[in-house]
Amino acid sequence: MKWRLLAAFVGVTIMVLAAHDIPLSSYIRGVERDRLLASLERDAFVIGGSGEDFLSGRYSSADGDKAGSAAQLQATADLYRARDGAQVVVTDSNGVAVAVSDDSSRVGVDYSNRPEIASAIAGNPITGERHSTTLGADIVYAAVPVRSGPDVVGAVRITYPAAVVSSRASSKVRGLVLVALISLAGAAVAALLLAASITSPLARLQRTTERVASGDLSSRADNDEGPPEVRQLADSFNTMTGRVNELIDEQKAFAGDASHQLRTPLTALRLQLERAGDLVDTDPTTARERIEAATAETERLQRLVEGLLMLARADRADVAVEPIDVRAVVDERVEMWAPLAAERGIDLTATPTPAGPLWAKSVPNGFEQIIDNLLDNAISIVPDNSAIDLAIDLHDDAHGSWVTVHVLDRGPGMSDEQLADALHRFWRAPDAPHEGSGLGLAIADHLARASGGSLALAHRPGGGLDAAIHLSRA
Repeated sequence: MKWRLLAAFVGVTIMVLAAHDIPLSSYIRGVERDRLLASLERDAFVIGGSGEDFLSGRYSSADGDKAGSAAQLQATADLYRARDGAQVVVTDSNGVAVAVSDDSSRVGVDYSNRPEIASAIAGNPITGERHSTTLGADIVYAAVPVRSGPDVVGAVRITYPAAVVSSRASSKVRGLVLVALISLAGAAVAALLLAASITSPLARLQRTTERVASGDLSSRADNDEGPPEVRQLADSFNTMTGRVNELIDEQKAFAGDASHQLRTPLTALRLQLERAGDLVDTDPTTARERIEAATAETERLQRLVEGLLMLARADRADVAVEPIDVRAVVDERVEMWAPLAAERGIDLTATPTPAGPLWAKSVPNGFEQIIDNLLDNAISIVPDNSAIDLAIDLHDDAHGSWVTVHVLDRGPGMSDEQLADALHRFWRAPDAPHEGSGLGLAIADHLARASGGSLALAHRPGGGLDAAIHLSRA
């Protein structure tokens, strides 16, 4: 991945540099050519100005004879040739050379057939590029008229081989290419560092996932390095791994507890049936009693399995909570359980509260199951002719607003140690009925937490137990 990112960054950089530098190099070549032509034209005017008197015939003995003036003009052309490397030709008004740099033998040659000389003699300065048959190469030129007052008395042409102009422009472009290469190298280094900053944390995360996949659920990804997105991914991975580890631990504990709890009723059931089989011929009455005991053990086993299934369903992925009317649910469950409580003379009541809905959040059917489990436990442990009361109160704290439903009984209560252990799976009080599965309170606690609330057990003043369900107000 690192090399793909590097190739992508470098490729984008190359496209940007190409889009920028190719037009720029063409522009530089044009500017360099125009600059050189402008310089040639300027110098031609300067040379023409120095030869104006000679070409116009305005020289005197004080200034030297005609030959001396011609020699001075030739020296000027030679000096310019030596300094700038350009070819200089000065002609009279007829196009006949009067000075040719580095080649005085061409003095007197007719240059009027050169288009640029003809244009200059006609009074029109001109610059451009053409092929020279004499030199057998392309040249760039600047030709200007030499004026004396309104009259054109001659012309000056300065030429360069076109290759010289291309060489100068190429030197500028080479500088541009060098800058582009430096920019490309810098972009490659930056891309390599950036790619490494992304791929290195991902590589470490991959190694962590491989360790987790091999069974090491204690491995955690490094979430302190890399871009924010990669650190967030590492955090999410660690959260997921921790949750998976917790679920596996819970399942192991659940499987261990379930196998332990199921072993006893299964063993008792097998013994009862074996004993009944031994007595069926010799003592039918006792055999029938054994079979009835086995049937009771089967019912206990069925209740235990149903509790395990309910707890397994409660342990599944989180379910969205929904608003429920706490007051309506409490009244409904009291009405449903009241006939069973009345059989033992137990007075099951709900403390009156102001009329109207009282909304709280709960998983679907969760609050009803919590109330049912708590009432089932309370009815099974309180003495005959006792009372069970359901009370509702509201309170606020730093975590929000809460609705609390108290299930208050006058049973034997629990010790402090029992209160601490009562919400664990398969926990039963030493004096609890043998039929209990030890799952009711654990299921109620899990449903309360899944609803965003909690279940708390406490001593009831005056004796008994206070089971409080806390739900967030909707």
